[in-house]
Amino acid sequence: MTTTTPPAPPAQPEPPTSSGKPIPASTAAKSALTNRWASAAALLIAILWTIPTFGLLISSFRPENEVKSNGWWNFFSSPSFTLDNYTQVLEGGSGGGGLMTNLVNSVVITIPSVLIPISLATMAAYAFAWMDFKFRDTLFVAVFALQIVPIQVTLVPLLSLYVDPPFDLLPLAGRDAPGGGFYTIWLSHSIFAMPLAIFLLHNFMREIPGELIESARVDGAGHVQIFTRVMLPLMAPAIAAFGIFQFLWVWNDLLVALVFSSPEAAPMTVKLVSLVGQRAEDWQLLASGAFVSLIIPLIVFLALQRYFVRGLLAGSVKG
Repeated sequence: MTTTTPPAPPAQPEPPTSSGKPIPASTAAKSALTNRWASAAALLIAILWTIPTFGLLISSFRPENEVKSNGWWNFFSSPSFTLDNYTQVLEGGSGGGGLMTNLVNSVVITIPSVLIPISLATMAAYAFAWMDFKFRDTLFVAVFALQIVPIQVTLVPLLSLYVDPPFDLLPLAGRDAPGGGFYTIWLSHSIFAMPLAIFLLHNFMREIPGELIESARVDGAGHVQIFTRVMLPLMAPAIAAFGIFQFLWVWNDLLVALVFSSPEAAPMTVKLVSLVGQRAEDWQLLASGAFVSLIIPLIVFLALQRYFVRGLLAGSVKG
């Protein structure tokens, strides 16, 4: 007795379009993710995510007695509006100084802490991507491995390095200060950002067609001209994307600022922590201070949003 294996069922063809051609799998997946139910779910998540922030915003404009006596949703039944919270937070009052000086300190800290690693990382990424030198791959792996080192582990060695010769950076901010000045914060944030910046920008550079580099070399361009005239214009989305990440990281940082900054160079985050510790019962001031610290990062993100999206998508697909 012999048995026969039943034939395999024929492969199901892709559903045809109105023109009779099959629908690509990527198009079908895109339509499944952008249908009515997916959009409704995304809208619901966005609303639930925004409600607490919206309540904090309303509380920042409510009088002190209203904030402490009822919830923020009572604003809609008995609206009460005041700007005294922001005035007291920015200018200060009997409880201490305002946040305006710390806001300026945050700007002074953040801008160099973004520009320094980007400037160094773009040149290093170009060298790793398009220049041949000894131990290039080994050095790149070592740079990539530095991302694994936790920041907390490096704080004490870095502080010792700043205090001891030959660097001895603390006198620039005053030897009696518990931390350094702007110099130590700039260096620390740049050091922590360099491995990730080099890794991301290197991967983006490798996606640039080599024919562009060869054409520039045929025309007599050297590495400096190729880097400045070919690479930098093409790398604008990737640089902007990393710049946003680094800006938000430095602006919201507390640990590095607590360790390396002096009281005169303290950013917004340090002042907000002291405000919480000294006046934790003043919820309306905490809400106002939170939104003061939110204004500049929000402006930066909205201004560079299109570059941010392009930088995230760069190199994700080929063809």
